[in-house]
Amino acid sequence: MADRTHDEWLHLAKALTLPTTHHIDGVGEAGSGRSFPVVSPRDGQVLAQVADAGPGEVDSAVSAARRAFDSGPWPRLSPADRGRILLRLADLLEEYRETLALAVSLEMGKPITDAYAIELRAAINTFRWYGQLADKLTDESPHTAPEALALVTREPAGVVGAVVPWNFPLTLASWKIAPALAAGCTVVLKPSENSPLSALLLGRIATEAGLPPGVLNVVAGDGPVAGRALGLHPDVDVLAFTGSTAVGRHFLRYAADSNLKRVWLELGGKSPNIILPDAPDLEKAAATAAWGIFFNQGEMCTAPSRLLVHSSVAERVTEAIVARAGELRVGDPLDPATEMGAMVGESHLGRVLDHIGTGLEEGARLRAGGGRTLAESGGSYLRPTVFDGVDPGMRLAREEIFGPVLSVLTFDDLDEAVRLANATEYGLAAGLWTSDLSTAHRVSRALRAGTVWVNCYEEGDLTVPFGGMKQSGNGRDKSAHALEKYTELKTTWIQL
Repeated sequence: MADRTHDEWLHLAKALTLPTTHHIDGVGEAGSGRSFPVVSPRDGQVLAQVADAGPGEVDSAVSAARRAFDSGPWPRLSPADRGRILLRLADLLEEYRETLALAVSLEMGKPITDAYAIELRAAINTFRWYGQLADKLTDESPHTAPEALALVTREPAGVVGAVVPWNFPLTLASWKIAPALAAGCTVVLKPSENSPLSALLLGRIATEAGLPPGVLNVVAGDGPVAGRALGLHPDVDVLAFTGSTAVGRHFLRYAADSNLKRVWLELGGKSPNIILPDAPDLEKAAATAAWGIFFNQGEMCTAPSRLLVHSSVAERVTEAIVARAGELRVGDPLDPATEMGAMVGESHLGRVLDHIGTGLEEGARLRAGGGRTLAESGGSYLRPTVFDGVDPGMRLAREEIFGPVLSVLTFDDLDEAVRLANATEYGLAAGLWTSDLSTAHRVSRALRAGTVWVNCYEEGDLTVPFGGMKQSGNGRDKSAHALEKYTELKTTWIQL
């Protein structure tokens, strides 16, 4: 992949065959015949007309998953056998890596280098990790009275509905699918209507890997129709969602209005990134802050969109980030030289521009960017944007923008920094830069966030859990802890 040129990627894109039907019970299903266009944000062109799921298609997918769970082989396979199939799936994802990376890049605007090297690496590693973990889990036999035997078994929860967004379409899907399958569950995946193509490819590849029919089903459709039908379906036992806090509330209501299914939510964020004057390397801190907010076009729930920097070093750090924003190459996602691609679509670009306009109206100072670029391409491109002079009460500092827009706030002491960091309804992630070990421990404990990075940002691997506090959600993806979402504990007490 590293040797491919822009022209070669363009040639591969023209030859790419994309799936357009749902994947239900191991085969492609057109359903009712309704369809919707998937538009590429790189040039505004329609990539494909994809089958549009309504309640009928969702019911077919859930019914297939129900049959596969109740009477199919998957939950009854040995964990080692399930693990071998997940490892085969990881191998096939590696084999189809270029095709999947192209689909991701075309449908949501991510640079092809990031799609191939980061998105696909994460998805492949996730299936491989849970494939290797599948037969390492053990049940319990607590020591109890001599006249009884107690067994505590962890059993698959049943049919899992997984609803994932467009910003990391394969990574976030794999974080939910892989542990659910390793546990012995069956899955119905509903990707975002902005990025269904890579998910539909994943469903077909999973069947090729040996997943029995009905174990992984993929339906394409929008949230208010297909997502609602999945959330309300009485045969869905667990619903796992990544997306906005507003939509997460809907899924909780759907559960209350149906069968009280368990709902696991990974929601929005407004993550603080605190830079203290004793940061071990201010240049690295500034460069990492710039990378964190501009990577993936800023379309990340963990993006460090609030930079909290000590007033004594604020201008030095801000100038370095502004300089990086000016150097960043925004361009065609299929060009390997591109560092920041297209926003996912015109409507989302419009929302981000609205936030920028409000920031100007509220008196924040625009230091870089602030408008769209490459309009002649037909695509949805935005210049990397930096504001300073941001007040904590401004919309820029309170609301998730989900774009490459950085708000710089200053503080004068550590207590003020912690107060500012926690002054949000969200609690997904945070960053801290300091050379003092005691400060690192104390502040990390004080920050109300599911993940705290110290002297780095967006680091980690599959051994550690990921998820939020407060209105950033509940439950955890990644690590062995993710299996808690897809299993039930059963106690068996045998009187001897």
